[in-house]
Amino acid sequence: MLYVCATPIGNLEDITLRVIRALSEVDIVFAEDTRHTLKLLNHLEIKTKLCSYHRHNCAQRDEYAISLLKEGKNVALVSDAGMPAISDPGVQLIKRCIENSLEFTILPGATAFVTALVASGLPTDNFTFIGFLPVKSGKRKKMLNNLQLLPHTLIFYESPHRVTKMLTDAKEVLGDRNCVAARELTKKFEEVLRGKISELLIHFSSHPPRGEFVILIEGA
Repeated sequence: MLYVCATPIGNLEDITLRVIRALSEVDIVFAEDTRHTLKLLNHLEIKTKLCSYHRHNCAQRDEYAISLLKEGKNVALVSDAGMPAISDPGVQLIKRCIENSLEFTILPGATAFVTALVASGLPTDNFTFIGFLPVKSGKRKKMLNNLQLLPHTLIFYESPHRVTKMLTDAKEVLGDRNCVAARELTKKFEEVLRGKISELLIHFSSHPPRGEFVILIEGA
């Protein structure tokens, strides 16, 4: 069985009993960053073997995982934070399990964009999760233009050094809409900023962005 396990997005207490049990009972844990996951396992006093699984080696690791599953081994898959396969590796491994008729199960838990959406105050009945936009401004604007007429909340992930560039392009393409920037979710310095895109840009001009961000923008 492959266990796809959601892990905490910040606060280590945000982990389910099912995930703790799975991580302690499987034969091996495939982890995006083994050093990061080792801290979690040490916190939980779990000694299960770790194997790296990230976007640079996932094709080879998929083959290894499939071979282990065919041997009857139990494998857990985790990302650094949140649910694997959501803007993280894992989609192809799940697809390979389906193709090979191998059993897998999803152990739900914390997901950053859902947490940010509920905290945002923006409409939650309909939304589109986009994840990371392209790094280059031209491609980023093109994708934003494709989202321009969507009438529901738009959700993005963004790194701290690209937040202001992303918001600048969003303001140009989408207009100066209501926007929410959430960072350090569930951690000590959790912050949820609300306002027009222009207001958030003014804020970040004097408060350099830190931490990973979830950006939410109201729909058309």
